[in-house]
Amino acid sequence: MTRIDGHTYLIGLMAYPIRHSMSPTMHNTAFEALNLNFVYLAFDVPAEKLKDGVAAIRTLDMRGSNVSMPNKQAIIPYLDKLDISAELNQAVNTVVNDNGVLTGYTTDGVGFVTDLKKKGHEVAGKKMVLIGAGGAGTPIATQSALDGLSEIRIFNRHDGRFDHAQETVDIINEKTNCQASLTDLADQAALKEALAWADIFCDATGVGMKPLEDQSLVEDPTWFKKDLVVYDTVYAPRETKLMAIAKNAGVDNVYNGLGMMIEQGAAAFKLWTGQDMPIDLVQAAIEEKDQQ
Repeated sequence: MTRIDGHTYLIGLMAYPIRHSMSPTMHNTAFEALNLNFVYLAFDVPAEKLKDGVAAIRTLDMRGSNVSMPNKQAIIPYLDKLDISAELNQAVNTVVNDNGVLTGYTTDGVGFVTDLKKKGHEVAGKKMVLIGAGGAGTPIATQSALDGLSEIRIFNRHDGRFDHAQETVDIINEKTNCQASLTDLADQAALKEALAWADIFCDATGVGMKPLEDQSLVEDPTWFKKDLVVYDTVYAPRETKLMAIAKNAGVDNVYNGLGMMIEQGAAAFKLWTGQDMPIDLVQAAIEEKDQQ
């Protein structure tokens, strides 16, 4: 950063754990490139401290904050407004502070669809299997449906999020032309059959990230067909166990969530600053950081 002075605005990232995040590198690189007087910092904010964290946005007159797990749903009661994407998903990953009025947005779904498109894969007319219907999975499902996905089969553990996952399925079926269904992740036979049927497979859970980096929700490489697009929203580590299994099975198109993270960040950047993020510079800065 070229300067921090009395006029510098703060933007945060509130999640737990979050010190591994590349978002500070991404946004601070963009601020400096465009000569914008902002600084972006990551804060470990677990759910029990979230209310105080949101109050700090107002108290410190922060321009806003990103939000990640476990706070994407929990933050909603503390905000003043939701845009249509956050309302539809009942999840927030970006907060914008306009003179004390806090509005929640969801840019994860746009980030996923944009990244896939840049990698040469359209969601329109395709069939998707999605594991996880939480803070990342829900916007991925709804945005893909809005962008023309023909059918989606969502798998989720039959836990406290299962009813929320069913609500997502109902919204997709009611408000889009995409056909959606929900299956208990414990039904492994159904998951195996769905992977043989799908064009795109996305794992939107935290499995594969610390402390679960030695785990994968699909262990059998024979479940993967070579022309399947495999997308893991985890980006630290860069190659998860799921990705390694898919590559060993001969799958050609296997991706981590770094591109999604950058693209959702670019959308948030636009909300805070009104300017387009210099994606190429940001990508180069992240790659340099990886080599350090």
